[in-house]
Amino acid sequence: MHFHTVFKGSPHKDIVEAIKETSPFEGDQVRVTVTAAGLCASDNHFRSQDMVLGHEGIGVVQETGLNVRHLREGDRVGWGFQHNSCQLCKLCLQGNEVYCQDRQMYGVSNLQQGAFATSAVWRESFLIPIPKGIKDEHAAPLMCAGATVISSLKYTTMTPGSTVGVLGLGGLGHLAVLFASKLGFRVIVISSSPSKRSHALELGAHQFYDLNVALSKGMEECLDALLIMTSAQHLEWRRLPTLMAPGGCILPLGIIDTDINIPLVPLVTNGLLIKGSIIAARHTMLEMLGFAVTHDIKPVVRESPLSKPGIMEAMDLLAHGAIIFRAVFMPTRG
Repeated sequence: MHFHTVFKGSPHKDIVEAIKETSPFEGDQVRVTVTAAGLCASDNHFRSQDMVLGHEGIGVVQETGLNVRHLREGDRVGWGFQHNSCQLCKLCLQGNEVYCQDRQMYGVSNLQQGAFATSAVWRESFLIPIPKGIKDEHAAPLMCAGATVISSLKYTTMTPGSTVGVLGLGGLGHLAVLFASKLGFRVIVISSSPSKRSHALELGAHQFYDLNVALSKGMEECLDALLIMTSAQHLEWRRLPTLMAPGGCILPLGIIDTDINIPLVPLVTNGLLIKGSIIAARHTMLEMLGFAVTHDIKPVVRESPLSKPGIMEAMDLLAHGAIIFRAVFMPTRG
């Protein structure tokens, strides 16, 4: 019998620490001891839910079910937003399991499993091997934020030398700058916070524009792609086509609850594309991790203890935009 600690949300948004008995294994499941857990904005979204929080998990395999084929005790693995899929439909067989109609995602399925815990149980097929050369605290933010960024960049028609705009320089945006610059793109950061100019250039951006200036006066060059990392409700979507080169692609990655308003004429006359993008499929996550190791991509992280006070403090700071750029929880080993 195995017990572990979990950290759950609650209706009053307090973090609840609980001791739970580990669920009985199914044949292809793996028990993982958590060694790092990233904090994502969506974790704050689910903070009021009675569920174990956290979906950017890194850990070490401690025990495997009878039908586990590849993972062994001591292997380092990670997981992200998606927990499962049918693995039999056309989309799954094409490597697009993120769109499977039977997909199981964080916040909807497996509510008693999460990264904010001392251990978790996952299906082998949705655990991603973590390569040597990347530390746990740097790998954790890549399991969702990094995967989301690389997936959006991968499914454009851009080639090295293309110009990419990154609108919003927070936890997600800073990873977009790191990956896009290493992919050979010309990176322009656009932000409503002029104080972030130095951060943008240090991360690898080639230029920085104040958002209001870019929208009112334009920029020196047009964008082949624009990654929108902000969920700000006040963003003037109707003016974004003025920033784009013909054939350019606008990719909204920050989720908002309202409709967006973009005029049709510039979309048609300039052949612009608005493309949704979700988390990365597993094969893309493997490619991303390998790319991160090869190019020494390291997210900028703020480490906090994996404890109730540590989680509450970091979540409150994130809610007020006071974390540069990602928070990662690390367990205290006694």
